[in-house]
Amino acid sequence: MTEHLYQPILDHFKNARILCVGDIMLDRFVYGSVDRVSPEAPVPVFHIKRDLLALGGAGNVVRNLASLGANVFFSSVIGQDESGRMLESLIGAEKTVRSRFLVDEHRHTTTKTRFIAQGQQMMRADQEQTHALTSVQESDLFSALKNEVESVDVVILSDYGKGVLTPNLIQDIIKHASELKKPVIIDPKGRHYEIYNGCTLLTPNHKELAQATGYPTTSDEEVSKAASILLERVSVQHLLVTRGAQGMALFSRDEGPVFIPSKALDVFDVSGAGDTVISVFAAALACNANLEVAAHLSNIAAGIVVAKVGTAVVKVSEIMDAIHRDMGEDTKETHLLTWDQARDKVMLWHQKGLKVGFTNGCFDVLHPGHLKLLNEAKSQCDRLVVAVNTDRSVSALKGPARPIHSEQDRSVMLSAFDCVDIVVAFDQDTPFELIQHLRPDVLVKGSDYTVDTVVGAKEVMGWGGSVYLVDLKQGYSTTSIVAKISSGSRN
Repeated sequence: MTEHLYQPILDHFKNARILCVGDIMLDRFVYGSVDRVSPEAPVPVFHIKRDLLALGGAGNVVRNLASLGANVFFSSVIGQDESGRMLESLIGAEKTVRSRFLVDEHRHTTTKTRFIAQGQQMMRADQEQTHALTSVQESDLFSALKNEVESVDVVILSDYGKGVLTPNLIQDIIKHASELKKPVIIDPKGRHYEIYNGCTLLTPNHKELAQATGYPTTSDEEVSKAASILLERVSVQHLLVTRGAQGMALFSRDEGPVFIPSKALDVFDVSGAGDTVISVFAAALACNANLEVAAHLSNIAAGIVVAKVGTAVVKVSEIMDAIHRDMGEDTKETHLLTWDQARDKVMLWHQKGLKVGFTNGCFDVLHPGHLKLLNEAKSQCDRLVVAVNTDRSVSALKGPARPIHSEQDRSVMLSAFDCVDIVVAFDQDTPFELIQHLRPDVLVKGSDYTVDTVVGAKEVMGWGGSVYLVDLKQGYSTTSIVAKISSGSRN
């Protein structure tokens, strides 16, 4: 497999048209601390600092597809409640996604709330009602998506067992898609896979395969036997079995198995990895990739996403970078992280209970004043994010003769300091949007500011953070250094 094979497929992900139907959930992550035991009962007192809302279940499949640039039509069922409205808002924020929700006034939208302190999940609280759709609701939902099947390349059914994908609805969708020669890929749930008869491909993980067949799935031989048994029992053409650290395996009725070793370098969180697999596989299939190529791309994507925190997503650029590394090519070294890469790092640090600091500036010609700021900033936190103005932004602030050093060179020099953990660039007039994106715990600026004038201070303090002002080292500034150089002065 070479870049020349993968690149055209990845380039066309933006043209992929995919219908996704399934159980959507609202994932809520509540971060805080536990410092004492309640006097009312022998339970910890959880002090809430911040929370995060995210699309879960089939919604995470949609997030992954949107991250790949694919065009998506999504349909599901929500309750007539605040969680349902939040899901509509989150889906609406995805630019390449259209949606149609069936609102069930008798159903509570599935909501999973995780409480996390000191890097550990303390508890998960679920609100949900998982009764199956009525026949009328089945008919209404099928009518809402029936016409969409004709205009897409691939259909995904994401079954989380919450009642949306009833056996009747599944078969209606499969039969209609088959008539139009549209492949149907299903992430299955439960033991009885007969409800998926007629689909193109199932994507169980090895534990689900063992549960469905009653056979072990540890070794290559065992997973091959279990897959063979399932293909005998269920009328499906292919199986893509995800196997965690062992990678994945593709089984087809008329061909031998294809075993693909894992590409994961680090594993922080396997949550949602199956959603990434089915999303990349479907997008590749929509771009006319064959099954083996689609499986290899899915495996690469899975290796990327498990190195992130929570139900993360993967981008086409990340897949291509991983392919270059796998081929032994030297990709262009960069010390600048993207905003999303920086957010993944911050989320990981927060999961571990670490305090994250943030400071920003042009940092054009580094001097002792900068070093004092950075060292003091690091003394206030466990991990320090430094945000640098882009070249365009520096020119807008300082004039057309600046910057002296490019943003890439400035990031290289900043990254060389032990006190700096990551560097990220911002092109806006202020770092306000970046601060909101990363949600640090401590904002650090020089004492020429006041707390009231520090950009983002109100927001950071609002989610439980703080602001720290560093006494400036007198006599140092990039502007004065540049002026001295220009004049030839040594003083």
